[in-house]
Amino acid sequence: MYKLIAIDLDGTLLDTYGEISEKTKNILKEAKLKGLETVIVSGRTIDSIKNFSKEIASDKYIIAGNGSVIYDIQKDNIIYERYMPKLKALKLIKICEENSITYSVYTNNSIVADSLKYNILYYYNQNLNKDSSKKTNITIVPNIYDYIKSSDNSVMKIFVCDKHNSIFKSILKRFSEIDGIELLDVSHMTKKIISNGSKKSILEYFYTEITEKNVDKWVAIEYLAKSLNIKTEEIISIGDNINDIKMIEKAGLGIAMKNSVKKVIDVANKITQFDNNHDGAALEIEKLLN
Repeated sequence: MYKLIAIDLDGTLLDTYGEISEKTKNILKEAKLKGLETVIVSGRTIDSIKNFSKEIASDKYIIAGNGSVIYDIQKDNIIYERYMPKLKALKLIKICEENSITYSVYTNNSIVADSLKYNILYYYNQNLNKDSSKKTNITIVPNIYDYIKSSDNSVMKIFVCDKHNSIFKSILKRFSEIDGIELLDVSHMTKKIISNGSKKSILEYFYTEITEKNVDKWVAIEYLAKSLNIKTEEIISIGDNINDIKMIEKAGLGIAMKNSVKKVIDVANKITQFDNNHDGAALEIEKLLN
């Protein structure tokens, strides 16, 4: 008997346009009625996840920043945190600045950037079609280093990207020499679709995500499950990307999306019949309910 569904957002619960279909919402609401609690587990900030949780009647917990924090929705309180120390974050930011590479900093309530490029442009474009309560909080500043240095906001992760693979590999080498961090091993180029009316364009770039050491989605899921007296074999994990590997590999039932990268598919117990644009995750959950 499964008790907890840990589900990723981008590429999993959300379609290409960053929305949750009505069919998926209804299936997850039905799952809740049958005793299956859903928790969104994402690399996004808490505020960026909140409204998606509300749409699927997930009203208890959120796991954000790739497992940096667990947020108790009902108590409006963070119950688990592994933030990156400010001095370490500033050291990484300095490396990005010295190498003229694009980056953004995910704090506990906003994404801090100095321009609308790559992932920031994607979120900005999504915001244009959403009401204010559903928008991802983006803070554009002239100098990220100075902003983070003087800010009281905690750093969950640093997102680094570039469209040139040679430049990207060079910066990865610099980061790999730093102790006490987790460096997401993404070898493929990501593709995002930006829609402006009938006009569509594709964003392509290489990226990595840097967090404090031992930050991982599964570590946070395991912590939450233990606090709720939920066993590992009672957990379903669903995802599509590199940062979902451990939670899919370790859960009682690990489900990879049809649109997943190969490394995720290789460790999954099951692969969805349909992708994230055709309710793939929810339809697998529906099978378990019947």
